[in-house]
Amino acid sequence: MEVLNHLGPPLNEVAPMNILIGGEAGQGLVTIGQVLGRTLVRSGYFIVVTQSYQSRIRGGHNTFAIRVGLDEVSAPEEAVDLLVALDRDTVTLHSKDLLPDGLIVIDAALEVAGDRLLRVPFKELAKDKFSNVAALGVVGSLLGIDKGLMARTLSDFFGRKHPKVMEENLRVLEAAFHWCSEQPALVHKLAPVVNPSQRLMLNGNEAIALGSLSAGLKFFAFYPMTPSTSISLNLAGHARQMGLIVEQAEDEIAAINMAIGASFVGVPSMVATSGGGFALMVEGVSLAGMTETPLVVVIAQRPGPATGLPTRTEQADLELVLHAGHGEFPRAIFAPGTVEECFYLTRRALELAERYQGPIFLLTDQLLADSYRAVVPFDVENLSPVQMPGSEDIGTSPYMRFAITETGVSPRLFPGTTKHLVVADSDEHTQDGHITEDLSVRKLMVEKRLKKEEGIRVEVISPELGGEGKPDLLMISWGSSKGAVHEAASRMRSSGEKVATLHFSQVWPLVPEQFMEHLQEAKQVISIEGNATGQLARLIRRETGFEIKKKVLRYDGLPFTPESILRELNQ
Repeated sequence: MEVLNHLGPPLNEVAPMNILIGGEAGQGLVTIGQVLGRTLVRSGYFIVVTQSYQSRIRGGHNTFAIRVGLDEVSAPEEAVDLLVALDRDTVTLHSKDLLPDGLIVIDAALEVAGDRLLRVPFKELAKDKFSNVAALGVVGSLLGIDKGLMARTLSDFFGRKHPKVMEENLRVLEAAFHWCSEQPALVHKLAPVVNPSQRLMLNGNEAIALGSLSAGLKFFAFYPMTPSTSISLNLAGHARQMGLIVEQAEDEIAAINMAIGASFVGVPSMVATSGGGFALMVEGVSLAGMTETPLVVVIAQRPGPATGLPTRTEQADLELVLHAGHGEFPRAIFAPGTVEECFYLTRRALELAERYQGPIFLLTDQLLADSYRAVVPFDVENLSPVQMPGSEDIGTSPYMRFAITETGVSPRLFPGTTKHLVVADSDEHTQDGHITEDLSVRKLMVEKRLKKEEGIRVEVISPELGGEGKPDLLMISWGSSKGAVHEAASRMRSSGEKVATLHFSQVWPLVPEQFMEHLQEAKQVISIEGNATGQLARLIRRETGFEIKKKVLRYDGLPFTPESILRELNQ
């Protein structure tokens, strides 16, 4: 066996490191990735996880990449330091990305040629179904991870329901560490973290679920659709403890109408779906607009049209969500760029939905949905639930559910909680909720609903400016591309270029006063978006008249990386 040391110097000299685990669905690569990721986070490291998988139960090439560093990392990377190949295809497809001092960990039984291979006798270390644990142990040993911590993490991951299985897992882990210890030249310890901080390993969908629970969500309806489904699964797991109803409907039409009904009778409600499912929800969106019913809709974007690439990522549904629902009514659209923003913007969406009595949207995508990060625990003790309207007697009769007010927001009572009759209608209606075809009333009600836009605009989150003012280049981004854009800009600044970034975590309404000065001061503005038409750039032009001529667009189903952005800029 060849004795190699190709992983380079420790992370305090060269950071971060990129570990790519590849294999077929069903080979347990996600188990390796999740346990390794959790162990790294518990050890005090920062991580960014990128998952790539095909839309099939078994087979097909999947990857689980972990970028790890002593300092915060925020984007995936293409170059690979350590390639863990559970099959030949992984070597064929990814060895080209291996750094000159990189290393491939591979089963000794696989006939693969190369001079940077660590051939591991998996069949000697473990039975077939435990070979992924053997691979985990080898990687842990190579990185110098504490064996005891990895064993505890493995136990926590599988739980204690199957003690015999867990006993074998720990035996295999021990055998893998021991095998690696006999190859001392291969050991490459990550630089130790001094006084590691406590962090959580969370992905975007988990953070959305936790954010909604922290805000007091009480009803959630869904029909499973990748990549939104894990929001539903996480909420279902906490439903009994949190007093939450989670309902899997027969389709997306039923899901959104159930949520509207729940909200109508007084509980904060949310649905989650993806593009095709959201298309079915659009009539319900319009119903929420007409009845002025609070509702949060999470859309986890994936490439379309139609079924498209159901397990890949894209940012092509901004215009769909912006114009969803016939007629005119106010809305807000949030687009979180980090796991932390997934948590806090979900809370904000629920708050705005209740405050302005209508549909509010959260746009995420497959990258962020499945991307685990090391997150500082949220200070939930100081977070208050969404403020719901009271059910007190308002002292007037009949009750005017749609009373015309200065703000456009009407007093909201819940059916059965007071002596008042609560009337709502999907047709145009009078102030007390009854159907009307009086066209003068129609005009007043349209204006009343749109009046709420003024309040929503006051609360719009300003785009986040990074870097110096009056730059030579201003890079605009929204949603999950945030980390890659910021890192690309940082690399350019380290080379002496004057580059700034402007990131939108709220993409509607746009308030030109918040960002026009930055656009006008920059010598060149570039929009970086995960779609083929530059949807945010087009929206900015529509709202401000400012044309962003240069765009970096990605629509092959893969996420932005700093390298992919820099390649496009250098063309």
